[in-house]
Amino acid sequence: MFTVVPVVDIRNGIAVQARAGDRANYAPLSSPLVTTPEPVTALAGLMSLFPFRAVYVADLDAIERGAPNVEAAAAMAAAAPTAELWLDAGVAGEAAVRAARGWGAGRVVIGSESQAADDLGLAVRLEQAGVPVALSLDFHGEAFAGPPALWSDPALWPDTLIVMTLARVGTGSGPDMARLADVKDRAGARRVFAAGGVRGPDDLAALAEAGIAGALIATALHDGRIRAADLARWG
Repeated sequence: MFTVVPVVDIRNGIAVQARAGDRANYAPLSSPLVTTPEPVTALAGLMSLFPFRAVYVADLDAIERGAPNVEAAAAMAAAAPTAELWLDAGVAGEAAVRAARGWGAGRVVIGSESQAADDLGLAVRLEQAGVPVALSLDFHGEAFAGPPALWSDPALWPDTLIVMTLARVGTGSGPDMARLADVKDRAGARRVFAAGGVRGPDDLAALAEAGIAGALIATALHDGRIRAADLARWG
């Protein structure tokens, strides 16, 4: 089943509007769904639109090696207990992944941009140990962000993958269908999620037709291009 996963980006303790990966200039989140940029409020606004089964939270401070927003993550997990919290907090190493689980993450996102070349098997090893993880294959422009082997060797990939095209985030420029097709071909039976560029229902249909498992979306939900009726089509 195709799954839409809403996104909440957190920086300096508030929810922000992501655009084109320019993290230093993300503005506080404001939309018809969000009355204030407080993270729990932002999540509540999204959940009022549709009962999402999962929500992706990017802790930008932690990703950039700052102090993690532990309280915000825990509060969001508690506020939406029916949604699996996918937390990207710049984890690198097993201890960091297990710590993120303690903050309320139902599934820990291991971003390629945060990984060290000496522990490329982290995601697969943790998954085999029963820890729910996802590997985010991160791209800045056309360049893969992370150890090259994480891109070239599918044996290092767990069962849940995110293709994160940061240059397309918040731009409405459309998903990177060619890159998604490449990953899907190499991923076998793994779940592949698209992140970046989804414009509306037609893109969701195209992704589903291509065999993509789901999409991470923020802007098209907040500006109303994807509505509750569109989401209901996907369960």
